[in-house]
Amino acid sequence: MRKRKKMVVYLFSFLLLLGVGITLFINIDPVFGGNSSKEQKEVYDKFDNYVNGKFVNQVPTKMIRSVSDNFSMLKDSISGGKDRNPVGQIPVSLIDWNKIKGEEDSLTWFGHSAFLLSIDNKKLLVDPMLGPIASPVSFAGSKRYSENMLHIIDEMPAIDAVFITHDHYDHLDYPSILKLKNKVDHFFVPYGVSAHLIRWGVAKEKITELNWWDETEFQGLTVVFTPSKHFSGRWIFNLDTTLWGGWVILGKNTRLYTSGDGGYDAHFKEIGKKYGPFNIALIEGGQYDRRWSWVHMTPEQAVQAHLDVNGKDMMLMHWGAFTLAFHSWTEPIERALNEAKKADVNLIAPKIGETVLLDANLHIPPSLWWNLN
Repeated sequence: MRKRKKMVVYLFSFLLLLGVGITLFINIDPVFGGNSSKEQKEVYDKFDNYVNGKFVNQVPTKMIRSVSDNFSMLKDSISGGKDRNPVGQIPVSLIDWNKIKGEEDSLTWFGHSAFLLSIDNKKLLVDPMLGPIASPVSFAGSKRYSENMLHIIDEMPAIDAVFITHDHYDHLDYPSILKLKNKVDHFFVPYGVSAHLIRWGVAKEKITELNWWDETEFQGLTVVFTPSKHFSGRWIFNLDTTLWGGWVILGKNTRLYTSGDGGYDAHFKEIGKKYGPFNIALIEGGQYDRRWSWVHMTPEQAVQAHLDVNGKDMMLMHWGAFTLAFHSWTEPIERALNEAKKADVNLIAPKIGETVLLDANLHIPPSLWWNLN
């Protein structure tokens, strides 16, 4: 009995030390970001979408999964899935910096949800996750399918604005922000996300935080932060302490919408009613699973969301860079193309690194570049 008590004490002591070590690591390592101040939280308390210290969705949602779902996910993680990753590194097109620096409206995709936009000759970055791994640590997490793309930042022109949709590691990347912060004029972020950027050395005066439906002007562009059905957090103890959403960016010739992450719901029709039509809509439709159906859309739902927001041309995002779900890595674009054809939606699928001019007759026949075999 005495021996058993000693073992319990040793185990408790070990777990306590482990917990203290993890807490110290998280508090010391800047990759985990910062926390909102008391004054900031007092402002959030006045918001309808902030309840008991947490941001909430328009439609009540719960992250809790059933025991059977958790077991099945563990099984899928161990057994793996067919073609979840490319056979080798996927190619990145030679970037045409002259085209990007030109005055024509354009779009360049860097995989997943990272885009470099040129609208009214303003250079804009959306969710610039260009680092090698979607994780706070280098030894665990999903690795990028292509080469490390951080070096691209050195080649970029001066960036007028960065738009962040939420603070997850596959969207808000610490190494990318460190390289970008001195060549970006301004950052637009959801409420709470400024704490991360400030901890990483971004000047407070260069950051604008917005709530859902907040609208502002930036160098002649109209910028709106829009709702999505998702969640936030860079570790388990700060879940939903920052907001999430999508962006509307309206220029003279291009009306663009990017959805950010989130499940399908009525907010898309509301966005379309308030700000549509859009020349181009960037809609997430990857990393989906029946066990988290509320948090990510299927490709078919993505096409419907595009129709709801009254988009003309569509591009699927949230695929092509990282494996965060159990479907094959090419399944999202293949299913989206099939659904788009049925719905008579012009779905473009440029190569990673390819620059597309956003003219009135945008049409890029899919090259099926993802068929690497």
